[in-house]
Amino acid sequence: MTPITYRSTDVNGLKVFYRESGHSGDPKLLLLHGYPSASHMFRDLIPQLSDRFHVIAPDLLGFGQSGMPSRDSFTYTFDALTKVLDGFTDAVGLDHYALYVFDYGAPTGFRLAVRRPERITAIVTQNGNAYEEGLSDGWNPIRAYWKEPTQANRDAIRTLLQPETTVWQYTHGVADPSLVSPDGYTLDNHYLTRPGADEIQLDLFLDYATNIDLYPRFQDYFRTHQPPLLAIWGRNDPFFLPAGAEAFKRDIPRADVQLLDTGHFALETHAAEIATAIRKFLAEQQL
Repeated sequence: MTPITYRSTDVNGLKVFYRESGHSGDPKLLLLHGYPSASHMFRDLIPQLSDRFHVIAPDLLGFGQSGMPSRDSFTYTFDALTKVLDGFTDAVGLDHYALYVFDYGAPTGFRLAVRRPERITAIVTQNGNAYEEGLSDGWNPIRAYWKEPTQANRDAIRTLLQPETTVWQYTHGVADPSLVSPDGYTLDNHYLTRPGADEIQLDLFLDYATNIDLYPRFQDYFRTHQPPLLAIWGRNDPFFLPAGAEAFKRDIPRADVQLLDTGHFALETHAAEIATAIRKFLAEQQL
C-alpha cells in the first residue's frame, strides 16, 4: 500500500495543509472536500486509488488543518477560497489533473475549471451540484438569509453549526447508521467549535449565493469543453437532489450518472463502490 503523507505549503503567506499519496509520475487526481469537513473525509478513498493515481487532497482555507486567518485579514468568499486553491495547485505542481468534487468542493473546483480549462482531464462529482434543480428545500433558511442578510436571519441558521446537525448530515438517508464511523463528524465538530469558526462559516453560507449565480457559467464550461464526467451521488442527500446529478447530462450527454442508496457523505458508507467506479471511469478515459 502506498503511504499517505501529510504536508503543508505556503500560498501567499497562507498555510494550506494537504494529504498526498501515490507516485508523482501517475495521473493526478485532486480531491476537494465539502462543508463542514476537511481532507480527512477521503481517508478511506485515498488508499483505494493511490496505486494508480497521484492523489492530492487539500483542506480549504478555514477548514481542517489549513490556516484560518481572521475575518479582519481575509474575506471568506468562494472566490477567495478558489484563489488560494489555484495558488495551491501551482505550488504543488498540479498542471494537468482530474477533479473529485463534493459539496463546497464543487463550486471551488468548477471555478478552477473555468479559470484553467486546459488543466482538467476529467471530473468526478459526488453530490457536487451545478444546477438549480439539484437544490432541495433544505436550502430555504439559507435562501432567506441571501434575500435579507439581516442579523436575525444570520442567527436563524446557526442551528446548522450545531453538533447534532453535523451528525444528522452524516447519518440522514443512510440505511444502516451503524456503518457511519463517528470519527468524521466528531472531528468536523471539533473544527466548528474553534474560536471564530462559526462566523467564518456563516460568511460562507451568505456567499454561497454567488455559486448559484455562476451555475450558467459552469454549465457553459461543460457544454464548451465536454470534460469526461462521472456524477456519483448519494440519492438520499437532504441538500442536493438526484435531479442535480441527472442534469449534467443536459450539457455533457455522455456523462455517467450513478445513484447510490446513501446520503450526503456517501464515502462514509460506499467508499469501495465509489473507488471502483472512479477507477473504471478514469480507465475509460485512458487516465
